Amino acid sequence: MYWEFMLQSMLLGAGLAMDAFSVSVANGLSEAHMKKSKLFATAGTFAFFQCLMPLIGWLCVRKVAQTFTAFKSFIPYIALVLLLYIGGKMIVEYRKGKKEDRSENKSIGVKELLIQGVATSIDALSVGFTIEGYAFSQALACASIIAAITFVLCCIGLVLGKRFSAAFAKAELIGGMILIFIGLEIFIKGVFFTA
Repeated sequence: MYWEFMLQSMLLGAGLAMDAFSVSVANGLSEAHMKKSKLFATAGTFAFFQCLMPLIGWLCVRKVAQTFTAFKSFIPYIALVLLLYIGGKMIVEYRKGKKEDRSENKSIGVKELLIQGVATSIDALSVGFTIEGYAFSQALACASIIAAITFVLCCIGLVLGKRFSAAFAKAELIGGMILIFIGLEIFIKGVFFTA
């Protein structure tokens, strides 16, 4: 039973972290000179939201299930809008700065990071349905495992993005396009491929 719980939580974590991982690669591409402290804070932000959302979903299912069920259909739209906003902003900033010196990469601000954190983790609200039968301590343990896996994968994604940023003169443009692609992927999966 313990190993089954751990395996299920780890698989949930790996699946949920893929969007955050991809966004982390985009952030690393956009900010090649990111300091370690910001790298850990960025990965920690994604991990925090990946931990928080399943717990909110768990609480909603147990307390306000009807409201949450109605809200669930809006999740793909919210993620799409948020990621289109951030990705589009990165592309616009790339175009504005095209003639400027591109040696200094744009820094990801707190506002953008929080929007990315919400956008990439909002689908984790639905995990509340799968862990609805858990006691709070189990739900918290599952969410913590998801957060730990997200943190590690986001650190890897940021490092990969930073490493390859020097090879790409159009890193900010590529990063913005990746975010838009992720938003479209979440939207298409959420709207057209849900049971």
